[in-house]
Amino acid sequence: MSAAPAAPAPLAAASGSVLLLWVAVPYICLAVFAVGHVWRYRQDQFGWTSRTTQLLEHRWLRWGSPLFHLGAFMVIAGHVVGLAVPASWTEAAGADEHTYHTTAVWAGSVAGVAMVAGLGMLCARRLLTRRIRLGTDRSDKVLFPLLSATVLLGITATAAHNVFGAGYDYRSTVSVWFRGLFTLQPQPEAIAGAPLLFQLHALSACLLFAVWPFTRLVHVWSAPVGYLVRPYVVYRRRAAAPGRTAGPARRDRHPV
Repeated sequence: MSAAPAAPAPLAAASGSVLLLWVAVPYICLAVFAVGHVWRYRQDQFGWTSRTTQLLEHRWLRWGSPLFHLGAFMVIAGHVVGLAVPASWTEAAGADEHTYHTTAVWAGSVAGVAMVAGLGMLCARRLLTRRIRLGTDRSDKVLFPLLSATVLLGITATAAHNVFGAGYDYRSTVSVWFRGLFTLQPQPEAIAGAPLLFQLHALSACLLFAVWPFTRLVHVWSAPVGYLVRPYVVYRRRAAAPGRTAGPARRDRHPV
């Protein structure tokens, strides 16, 4: 692992381009993310869905969807630990830098491969299946390339610097910048000195958050938790079939 970079310069010392890229753009994207969800929920509740195409094609979807979602959950969990949790916390929990680095690289590689494989299948079925391709709207045409770019940039950055390279401690730069945004103490110089691949990955992620409310990604906030507590629906026959007596009412769990 390479040595940690020097401490970032104060916000006032940052150049205009650095402030634009690493302060203005992230906050604009986060504002669009928050306001866009409110607008979408109030204006387009019927469109608040993943718009499944399972009935049009299911062979690719059967493998692509589980791989993509499993990989995405693992990647998100890894980003939460790597970006939101300071290194001092993981060290206090007993995970030194070498242990964390080794675990992050191997777990991240498995998650990245699963996510790329699943996303590749989902993109391929959308391009190769005519009925699905014709149903692709403008939001999908923006979402899929942007999502693919974000995923590939993240995997390439990890592979280039932390798998085949000398190693790069992003928790002392990118993570510091990320946490500073949410504590309203931005430190743009922390990420301004990071490798280009990490910068591009961060910028593409910001843009992904900006388009999130206007795409099918909104369905992640609609996990069907309420299904577990829905009441039973009682089905009764209106009349007995000829020669048969009406049986007891059936009580099956179905969505209302």
